[in-house]
Amino acid sequence: MMNMYEKVVESKNYINSKTDTRAKVGLILGSGLGSLVDSMEEMTTIDYEDIPNFPKSTVEGHEGRLAFGKIGGTEVVAMQGRFHYYEGYTMKEVTYPVYVMKMMGVEKLIVTNSCGGINTGFEPGTLMIINDFINLMGANPLFGPNDERFGPRFPDMTEPYKLDLIDLARKTGDELNISYGEGVYAGFVGPYYETAAEIRAFGRMGADAIGMSTVPETIAANYLGMDVLGIACITNMATGIQKKKHSHEHVVQVANKASADFCRWLEQIIGQI
Repeated sequence: MMNMYEKVVESKNYINSKTDTRAKVGLILGSGLGSLVDSMEEMTTIDYEDIPNFPKSTVEGHEGRLAFGKIGGTEVVAMQGRFHYYEGYTMKEVTYPVYVMKMMGVEKLIVTNSCGGINTGFEPGTLMIINDFINLMGANPLFGPNDERFGPRFPDMTEPYKLDLIDLARKTGDELNISYGEGVYAGFVGPYYETAAEIRAFGRMGADAIGMSTVPETIAANYLGMDVLGIACITNMATGIQKKKHSHEHVVQVANKASADFCRWLEQIIGQI
């Protein structure tokens, strides 16, 4: 039976046999934000289900494939669809693609998501630079025995989102006249939308936005020695702030509307990394 390291090697070898792209930049695209790959040049794709040891995406709005190509002259690999803890995967499975990207040579990871706004200065459609996170998932992808070939037993999280990448995001956002916010992202296990009482509690903790992803990938990427940039799309205001009920269809619709600015922004960032 293969261990985690051997599985990652097998996945990497399969991917390298199917594409000549050797990306240094990786992207994880959230619900409704997968259209960024439309701007890729020389694009090739590999379905998750064809990659040995890869989980399969089950959420609407997630394509379920890796896309390889160039954005702004920079070689990238993009996940069109991610894996969530609430789908029944283990945390190791949720973050498995990050391990594969690292072994493929990815050095910088851009994580994106669609999420709910807690900060009342935000509104649906706001793009938010993530400057820190709160892990509310009750689990951690680094639980269990540690393989030093991947990373240290106790990784530092002083700077989970790299400050120079945050500065680059601010600079390019300002140059493009894109309106954006900044804040702390709270990762909630889901899959239900949080209660009003929970949102009040999380707001007091310091959370500006909340969603059901991103935190595990951020933890794993930092553990693996990757630089991370996080950008969230506020698709709705959280329960108790927003008066109407939530739906995933609405989340995807708002993300699609915000995707034009989102794509322009990321294209500019990637071209300067």
